[in-house]
Amino acid sequence: MHIPKLCDRPWPWRSHRQTLFSLLLTISLTTLLVPPSLAQTPSIPSPSSAPLELDLLTKPKDYIITATTIHPERLTIPSLWWAQQNSEKKLLDNWIAYPASNKEPARVDLIVNQQIWSLLDNIERYNFVNRLGSAARNFGYNVRVFNYQKEPLATYTCNFSTSPALCSIQTTIKNKIGLQRSL
Repeated sequence: MHIPKLCDRPWPWRSHRQTLFSLLLTISLTTLLVPPSLAQTPSIPSPSSAPLELDLLTKPKDYIITATTIHPERLTIPSLWWAQQNSEKKLLDNWIAYPASNKEPARVDLIVNQQIWSLLDNIERYNFVNRLGSAARNFGYNVRVFNYQKEPLATYTCNFSTSPALCSIQTTIKNKIGLQRSL
């Protein structure tokens, strides 16, 4: 009884197998060698460059929401009171929420206690921005963090046209001589 070996198969069979192997190898190498920059990834927009309007804390307009705004009939959006009461009571002093407009997406400007902010290390600041940014993101808002001197301290910006939203956190760090740089 004769048992055929793989190499005893006719030439067309080996050719088909070689073709399949070559095709798989080409696909695998192409996938590995194509640089990620050629892949189309949606970008995250830049943070808003609009100025912080602290006067809205005492004289809010109809469409502006602050920490003292309470809607009598339903939940006021964005709702950051739980985050403020839960863990950020001393750090987060107030906020101003701007609804989306034709010019800009919705955003919340957080105003923090500078003394407490300066005591935090970079990881604690990042965690604060991430927690509050995630809470605001759930309502469709981007976040900017300021002190009462209107200095920008951090941002949490999202591209809401993707699912899930792609977000970026940027923080500003002052070095020992007072110069700022962005991370």
